[in-house]
Amino acid sequence: MSVETLSTVHAHGGVQGVYRHTSTSTKTPMEFSVFVPPHEAGAKLPVVWYLSGLTCSQANVTEKGEFRAACAELGLIFIAPDTSPRGDAVPDDPDGSYDFGLGAGFYVNATKGPFVEHYNMRDYIETELPALIAETFPSADMSRQSIMGHSMGGHGALTIGLRSPEQYRAVSAFAPIVAPIEVPWGQKALLGYLGEDRTSWAEYDACALIRAGARLPDILIDQGEADTFLDEQLKSHLFQKSCDYAGQSLTLRMQAGYDHSYYFVSTFMADHLAWHAERLKA
Repeated sequence: MSVETLSTVHAHGGVQGVYRHTSTSTKTPMEFSVFVPPHEAGAKLPVVWYLSGLTCSQANVTEKGEFRAACAELGLIFIAPDTSPRGDAVPDDPDGSYDFGLGAGFYVNATKGPFVEHYNMRDYIETELPALIAETFPSADMSRQSIMGHSMGGHGALTIGLRSPEQYRAVSAFAPIVAPIEVPWGQKALLGYLGEDRTSWAEYDACALIRAGARLPDILIDQGEADTFLDEQLKSHLFQKSCDYAGQSLTLRMQAGYDHSYYFVSTFMADHLAWHAERLKA
């Protein structure tokens, strides 16, 4: 698999890079960023995946996430993929809205035309990109992976982690969409990508997965109380309710005064990375 290096810069003793390759899952070029912290020759380092939210690409967290100092201290490789396929041939929301299509792949494998050909972000994140990382970055220890995300990416981290607990040792989220079946963002995406058969939606809904028996050792979520999307789109209380009923360990921290932005994400990023690092120890 061929990977093109778009840029590399030194930061906190490590290397922040941005890369591009042609994806077999999306049938498009895909970009992603990787921060490799300073390490001894031959060392193998755990990997933290970060999934971004609506309208974002890998650039948002790479430029605003303030993760590098913590990753350098903790010895974590930090990987940020894009949120959807892109390109002139890739179908977008016909209405041009921000919450579907380009930048809004929702980490699903689409089954409905015309999106089925390119919108296969589940396969891309779960299978294709990890294989590419293992081949391209020799310091990555793929036996020690964890996953986190923000908003739509929090939805992705929770659902991917719950479906594959053997692959991810830790799962956390910032302001995630926890019940897409119940909220406008999720309903639009799942209907558009998967069609009207709602039985196929459940594997992309964290609350539904918990109710169906999926479990993780622990889950960490930070949610801003001043988040304008909390009541209509995020509904953290539904996930708390599902976890309480199922006996799933959950740490849900409601943060007074914080909104949905990267000011919020960056404030608690180091806490999350330390939490992941503890669970990624050899």
